[in-house]
Amino acid sequence: MTVDGTTAVIGTDGLDALIRALAARGRTVIGPTVRDGAIVLAEITGGTELPYGWGVELEAGHYRLRPREDGAAFAHSAGPQSWKSFLHPQREREWTAERAADGTLTVTEDDAPQPSYAFLGVRPCDLRAIAVQDRVLSGGPHTDSRYRARRERAFLVAVECTEPGATCFCTSMGSGPGVGSGYDLALTEVVDDGGHRFWLRAGSDEGEAVLAELPRRPADGATETAARETVAEAADRMGRSMPLVDLQQLMRGTLHAERWNDVASRCLTCGNCTMVCPTCFCTTAEDVTDLSGDHAERWRRWESCFDLEFSHLPGGPVRASGHSRYRQWATHKLGTWYDQFGSSGCVGCGRCIVWCPVGIDITEEAHALHQESQAACGPGEPAP
Repeated sequence: MTVDGTTAVIGTDGLDALIRALAARGRTVIGPTVRDGAIVLAEITGGTELPYGWGVELEAGHYRLRPREDGAAFAHSAGPQSWKSFLHPQREREWTAERAADGTLTVTEDDAPQPSYAFLGVRPCDLRAIAVQDRVLSGGPHTDSRYRARRERAFLVAVECTEPGATCFCTSMGSGPGVGSGYDLALTEVVDDGGHRFWLRAGSDEGEAVLAELPRRPADGATETAARETVAEAADRMGRSMPLVDLQQLMRGTLHAERWNDVASRCLTCGNCTMVCPTCFCTTAEDVTDLSGDHAERWRRWESCFDLEFSHLPGGPVRASGHSRYRQWATHKLGTWYDQFGSSGCVGCGRCIVWCPVGIDITEEAHALHQESQAACGPGEPAP
């Protein structure tokens, strides 16, 4: 959807102007850039820092940059980071405590103003992931005030996917490759005989105001058609898919499947999948002191359900085996997340597949569970 039908076409100069316009509004612009052999998210100050001419080669446990001849800026799939790293930081201090000579304690909460970000290049799957985290961290009775402050100040420039990776399965999760809502501006990159350009539309009042500041021309039918066709073609070229079943019911009905033993024999319980996942949100508290014991700090940091201490109780961990921990992660992500938050916790970005050191593929596991459940059903019995 657009605001008042506001659309336009910009060139690469317009993209550079967009970055400068957002910075002029006091925002820290975060976008994709090439660094250390990967396309990462970092602060950028101009369009030349975008990964023009770079794509990625993805497979289970495999990520490589590859050059592109078309010079596209956004023809790459999700990298190792997600926008969660900025909205829900991996580690942040919550308070400090000082003990005076007379033993008096003074506790000071960290309440520094939250940054105002502009995210450039938010993929549809990540746009959905942000919406999921909004529901988890600011949509219920226990709001994360810091997350909400960062989120309310964030400006989102979504980019539709035109080049899905071999591990992408956003169409299975209903989260891409086209954008729906929740953005301030949305871009679709077109590179053809008509030139290198971007079909741009506004999704908020501020997005419309920023659009008005850019060098642009009215949206033309050829560009819009090319953009829509390219996104539609991307939907047909997904590298992975989930089984066409009710995943929530599948997870509920296969808790004792033999497949869990198979995947547990391969899983290292390293937690990489939870660290790169754009929706995983669990944290723990870490208290530290100086050598004198007069200064203490509490830090919040990401935690993983693959950590043996994650479910530790006085009698020991609730999920002591790798089998139980992998099953907890997968069934929560694809199943019980619905019970808690009314949606899936998976957006089909494929990061957990790419960054698993042993190449475990959540889509492969879901298909295997479905096949096992079908084999176990008697004649006339519906499979989950």
